[in-house]
Amino acid sequence: MKSKILLIIQREYLSRVRKKSFLIMSLLGPLIMVALVMSRLWMDMIPRDPQNIRVVDETGVFFGKLETNESCIFSLSTSTLAAEKQSFYSGEDDLILYIPSNILSGQTAQVFFKKQPGMDVTSYIRTQVGKRLQEVKLIASGIDREALKKTQTSIKLLSTKVSDNGVEESGNTGVKLLAGTLGGLLIYFFVFLFGSQVMRGVIEEKSSRIIEVIVSSVKPVELMLGKIIGVAAVGFTQFVLWVMLTYTLTTFSVGYFMKQHYSSDKVEQVIKQNAPVTNGMEEDWEDSATLSALGTIRFDVILPLFAFYFLGGYLLYGALFAAIGAAVDNEADTQQFILPVSAPLILSIAAAQVVVTNPESAVAHVLSLFPLTSPVIMMVRIPFGVPVWEVMLSMGLLVAGFLLTTWLAAKIYRTGILMYGKKTTFREMLRWMVYKG
Repeated sequence: MKSKILLIIQREYLSRVRKKSFLIMSLLGPLIMVALVMSRLWMDMIPRDPQNIRVVDETGVFFGKLETNESCIFSLSTSTLAAEKQSFYSGEDDLILYIPSNILSGQTAQVFFKKQPGMDVTSYIRTQVGKRLQEVKLIASGIDREALKKTQTSIKLLSTKVSDNGVEESGNTGVKLLAGTLGGLLIYFFVFLFGSQVMRGVIEEKSSRIIEVIVSSVKPVELMLGKIIGVAAVGFTQFVLWVMLTYTLTTFSVGYFMKQHYSSDKVEQVIKQNAPVTNGMEEDWEDSATLSALGTIRFDVILPLFAFYFLGGYLLYGALFAAIGAAVDNEADTQQFILPVSAPLILSIAAAQVVVTNPESAVAHVLSLFPLTSPVIMMVRIPFGVPVWEVMLSMGLLVAGFLLTTWLAAKIYRTGILMYGKKTTFREMLRWMVYKG
C-alpha cells in the first residue's frame, strides 16, 4: 500500500510542478510583491506640486498662524468669499479655505477646490485649523498653553506575564495580536486554496474517465491519500519558492533603488531616523517600538506549530474536499456541499476577531480544541501563551479528527468516484458513510 501511495504522490507532484502554470505562478507571485514595494518607493520619489490655499478668515485670528509646508502654501485673502469665488478659476490658487466668523461656536470651516485634493492636504488643513482654534479657546479661558503642554504626560505600559512557577515574560499585546491574526489568516487561506485544488483534480479525473483505469490497480482510499499529500507537497514547494524569491528580489531591488536615488549620507540618515531608540539596557524591548517588540514573540515555538496546524488543517479539510469532488460530476454541483463543509473554517475566522481581544475566554478554549476550528484559533492564541497540555490536547484531537474525516471521506470517495450522471444529495452521502460493504 505504501509503495502505491508513494507512486500516486510522485505522480500528483510531478504532474503539477511541470506545468507552465506552476512556474508562472511561482514567479508571478514574488514579482507582484516586488512591484508593489517598488511602486510605493517610486511614487514617494515623484515630486508633488504644492497646493496654493487662499484663506478667507472672517475671525481675524488665523493671520500668520497657519504653518506652510511642502504640500500646502497658505496665503491670507483680504477679499470676501464671494469675491474669491468669482476670481477662483482665473487665478493661480488651487483651494479656498473659508473660516466663518462663528467657527468658535461650533460651526465648521469649508474648502472649495478646482480638483479634488489628496487626503494628506485635507488632513493637514484640518490639523492646522484645529491647532489654532485650540490656542484661541485656551487664551479665552485664561489657560496658559505652555503650562498645559507641560502637564500632558505620555506613559508606557509594560506588559509582563507571570507564569505559575514565577517566571516573568515581557510582551507586546499589539504585536502578539498581529502575529496571531496573520498566522490564522495564512492557514485559512492556504487550506482553502490547496483543498480546492484537490477537489478540482478529483473532478477532472472523474469527468475524463481516467479514474476508471486508475482504480483498477489501486484502492480508492490509496488514491485519495496520495492525491491529498501530493497536492500538499506542491503547495509547500510553491510557498517556499514565494518566500525565497520575494525576499531575494525585494532585498536586491530596494537596495539598488536606494543606491541609485539616495546618497550614502541620506541612506545613513534614514536608517538612523528609523533605528530603534534604546536607553542603554540591552533587554529593554519596550523602548524600541515594533521591531524590538518582535523579540518577545517566540518564533521558535510559533513556526513549528504553524507548520503542524497548517498540515493538520489541510489534511483534514483536504479529505473532505476530495470527497466532495468524488461525489459530483462537475464543479458547478459542488456549491451545495462546499458551504456546509467549510462553515467551521469560516466560523473560525469570524471568531478570531473575538479571540484576539480575549484569548482566555471559554469560546477561545473550546474552538482551539475542536479539530475543525483549531488550526486557525490555536494559531491566534499561541502568541499570547497557551499551556503546553492544552496545545498537546489540541494537536492530539486534530490528528484524531483528521483520521476520522479521512475514514468517512474514504467511504464517500470509494462509492462516489465511479458514479456518473446522478445528482448526489447529503442523505445519499450519509448512506455511503454508514454502508459496511
